[in-house]
Amino acid sequence: MKLLISLLLSMGILASCQHRVDTPVHTQLSQNWEISSDSIKTLRATVPGTVYTDLLTAALIPDPFVLTNEAKVQWVAEQTWTYRTTFELTKAIRSRKHHLLNFEGIDTYADIYLNEQYIGTTNNAFTSYIYEVDSLLKASNTLRIVVHPIQLQETKAKALLSYQLPESPRVFTRKAQFQYGWDWGPKLQAVGIWKPVSLQSWNDVLLRDCYLQQEALQKNLAQLKAHLEFTSDSAKTLVIKTSIAGVQEEHTLEIIPGTHTYTLPLTIKNPVLWYPHTMGTPHRYRIHFDIFDEQVLTQSFEKKIGLRTLQLHTPKDSLGEQFYFSVNGKPIYAKGANYIPQHSFQNNVSPKHYEKLLQAAVDANMNMLRVWGGGIYEEDAFYDLCDEKGILVWQDFMFACAMYPGDKAFLKNVQREAEQQVKRLRNYASIALWCGNNENSEGWHRWGWQDGRSADEKKAIWTSYQQVFDSLLPKTVARLHPGTSYWESSPKYGRGNPKYEFEGDAHDWWVWHDAAPFEHFEKRIPRFMSEFGFQSYPSPAVINYINQDTILRLKGPAIRSHQKHQRGFQLLSEYRQRDFPYPKSAIDTLYLSQLVQARGIAIGIEAHRRAKPYNMGSLYWQLNDCWPAISWSSIDYFGHWKALHYQAKRSFANILISGQHVKNTYRIYIVNDSAEQLEDELTIEILDFDGHQKASYQQRVRIPPNSSTHCFTVALDSFDHRRQFIKSSFRTLRRNHYLNTPKNLQLSKVKIEKQLSKTATGWQVELKSSSLAKAVYLYTNTEGHFSDNFFDLTPGVSKIIQFKCSENTTPNIRIKTLNELL
Repeated sequence: MKLLISLLLSMGILASCQHRVDTPVHTQLSQNWEISSDSIKTLRATVPGTVYTDLLTAALIPDPFVLTNEAKVQWVAEQTWTYRTTFELTKAIRSRKHHLLNFEGIDTYADIYLNEQYIGTTNNAFTSYIYEVDSLLKASNTLRIVVHPIQLQETKAKALLSYQLPESPRVFTRKAQFQYGWDWGPKLQAVGIWKPVSLQSWNDVLLRDCYLQQEALQKNLAQLKAHLEFTSDSAKTLVIKTSIAGVQEEHTLEIIPGTHTYTLPLTIKNPVLWYPHTMGTPHRYRIHFDIFDEQVLTQSFEKKIGLRTLQLHTPKDSLGEQFYFSVNGKPIYAKGANYIPQHSFQNNVSPKHYEKLLQAAVDANMNMLRVWGGGIYEEDAFYDLCDEKGILVWQDFMFACAMYPGDKAFLKNVQREAEQQVKRLRNYASIALWCGNNENSEGWHRWGWQDGRSADEKKAIWTSYQQVFDSLLPKTVARLHPGTSYWESSPKYGRGNPKYEFEGDAHDWWVWHDAAPFEHFEKRIPRFMSEFGFQSYPSPAVINYINQDTILRLKGPAIRSHQKHQRGFQLLSEYRQRDFPYPKSAIDTLYLSQLVQARGIAIGIEAHRRAKPYNMGSLYWQLNDCWPAISWSSIDYFGHWKALHYQAKRSFANILISGQHVKNTYRIYIVNDSAEQLEDELTIEILDFDGHQKASYQQRVRIPPNSSTHCFTVALDSFDHRRQFIKSSFRTLRRNHYLNTPKNLQLSKVKIEKQLSKTATGWQVELKSSSLAKAVYLYTNTEGHFSDNFFDLTPGVSKIIQFKCSENTTPNIRIKTLNELL
């Protein structure tokens, strides 16, 4: 009896704790879509998606990523496409008082009809469009979206100007600029409904936005403001219950009819700070919100937040103007790369792609990625992973290498885009900077865009530039994301301006575009290098995919169509001939191209890092590819690490031994990005290629935190540049230094001992050589990932490599070295 009474009492208590729930209903409209055009009968469509991928699925176009098929599909973007779907709504959903039809992204110019009633027009792929459709909904509904060719709208916009804007006509359309063709990507102007479509149905009150603004951050207390934007039919008293780190609070809000923003104070005691992964732990708090209207739960959601201070500093000094970021008051050396969209068709990018690529950035010791301005504002999944993994994001607005219009309609369009994107991304701890554009200012001042123009034309074009990048965008960031730095244009000065070394960020393309030697990077060091790069071939698998062949071929129309730089093949050959031997086969050409790329970018990265704190950032071009190509990426289209990415892992290590050849000496530096002082023995050995020691030096060194220190100078009077190398050791670090170009090293033919053993995740590979094996390249047809590659095998020293793969069959791992080509 007592047990029954206890049970009944417990049930009563539980019942009294239950609240009536009246939360918004979200109906995803992702099913039953079809597309059609004048030339294509109705076929099934995927939303989110693109017309290209739907046509490819239906086998109505060839794969534009292989052979020379890119040219065969250009007609797709020139047609009008109609999307249609039908969807059913229950009586319970229809009985809701309000209904919002939300299009998160349509690319680009479209007219929308619900039950054959026109409801709106879109003209920006980067903005969402929300329509109130309370009176239009039925039990069975038809949604039709007519997507018009971008060329029609661009021609109209172009005709309104009496002059031509640089890089017209793409400047008139707010869509991903790289889709018009770039020197690493195809011309594939995606068209369609590229983001989700949904219906949100609700009754009396709706939360539209939540911005968690960090108000004050002290050792013992973090003070936040939760800015909540509500739409309400009437005046209400809302109860907001929050939970942070196990601490629950209750707040009361008096709201009025209409759409307004209200503020709640939130506190976190003894806050744990968020850091980039190279500085500490990217800790995040989960904040849970329950919103009640007279005991009715109207909304429940969760936000994640990283507590940190993050700022760009540009103080003047005796040499010009510094450029560096600080996190929680500590300067950070930015290490990383420029990021482009992972695919020409965004619907082909999955959460696994984001996870794999961003983990590869972390594994290569990168702490910053620059989201380049010719691509897209990335998906929330990208920024959430950057928060989780501790990667800072330099976020460009989506303007690149052009001059844009400044008429009222265009400015209004950009204002809407900027507001939506800043509001969407401002809760992410990883956002380090908002940058107005990529190279627009440099192009105007250096690329001849002003040639032949009247004074009035130049004034009009530059005024339009200033309206967007000196007024609209910085004001939007200041208003909606206060405390976050804004930078007008990257770079501040073009490389033709002597100031590029001494102020702001720099894009240094003397190497590659101007064919300067890699040693240029050691002579012209800017305050922050936000872009520099060099091309290489991708993995054999990517080349074979392009050719649709199993034989590795580096010539032919298919390969030529996947090299988008006009002088690309010429420059690859020219730079290779300077420093490396002649290739004997296609695999040699691919291999050597990756070694050239890795060597050149490593020279740049390490020159920048040795110059710390004068230089405080090195971001190379580029991290990834959007299609299979010969490009500047360090990770190819299939996700395979090139030699550059393995080298970046070494050159971006928090503690780095680096060297510089100066006249008849070699200077050894230790770069310390950690917050700790390092003190230990530095050992320097002069060895021949068979491992015989010719000289040895030891010196105890002390390396301050966050510094670059010149520790030792080796005299080279009796050093044989062709037969000897310098080996430096500090703690667990080892580094081989060479003082001649690879092609001039007198390396012996080597036979590398190889042993394989099975592991839980793949295979362990143990290698050993009696003589120096230079640039050891491991490759196999088995899909997987080597923990290290393109490394030097020091004489007599075993090296263990992990090969992660899913196959149990012993892989046929082949080995290539530079030795065999000399």
